[in-house]
Amino acid sequence: MKTVFERTKALTPAVMHYCPGCTHGIIHRLVGEVLEELDVLNKAVMVAPVGCSTFIYDYINCHTQQAAHGRAPAVATGIKRVLPESVVFTYQGDGDLASIGTAEIVHAAMRGEKITVIFVNNAIYGMTGGQVAPTTLEGQKASTAPLGRDKSHFGMPIRMSEMLATLESATFVERVSVHSPSNIRKAKSAIKKAFVNQISGEGFSMVEVLSTCPTNWKMTPIRALEWLEDNMIPYYPLINLRNPKEVE
Repeated sequence: MKTVFERTKALTPAVMHYCPGCTHGIIHRLVGEVLEELDVLNKAVMVAPVGCSTFIYDYINCHTQQAAHGRAPAVATGIKRVLPESVVFTYQGDGDLASIGTAEIVHAAMRGEKITVIFVNNAIYGMTGGQVAPTTLEGQKASTAPLGRDKSHFGMPIRMSEMLATLESATFVERVSVHSPSNIRKAKSAIKKAFVNQISGEGFSMVEVLSTCPTNWKMTPIRALEWLEDNMIPYYPLINLRNPKEVE
């Protein structure tokens, strides 16, 4: 019988621990499929910091290195400079990359470090109990904002992709989502372009992936997908902000 669908060799057989409806697993698979299709698993090095994203090392079949909270771009920079032939990527959440790790990601992009960043934005601190993150939407409820995010107190949510795209050395920046099958396909395409960009030596690449957190949003998985489409995408539009001509 012809095999039409199978588990990518980039994923381990470990059963994922994520909460029901969490889309981290989808993103893991997309990253894994891309690494396998590009035939770079044997030289891929993943750096994951603290947060829900840290457990990806249980699920991806490549070299891994854990970093302190927010420091994944700095660690990835060191690895790529020492091992320039490797394919180095970070896998970071919004509470990590857009908060404690803001300086690291901005300066890695400013320097044009030849790394790929997978930035998972679910608009909240997931692992630590649902606190307000830099990406939490105005009016969105969180454990530290039970009445909803108030811009007079917290300010407005930060759009990391738009900010990094202002830096000339950030050569590939795109925001995608995984809330529907068509958008999952588009997300995979962007992730693949970001890795090709690194492999071809073009410079810093980042793909921001809008994701759900049904547990901390206090929604069913289906409602969370709808909420992402209705609320996150209007503020965080799905858009390519930087794309070198060499990346097809």
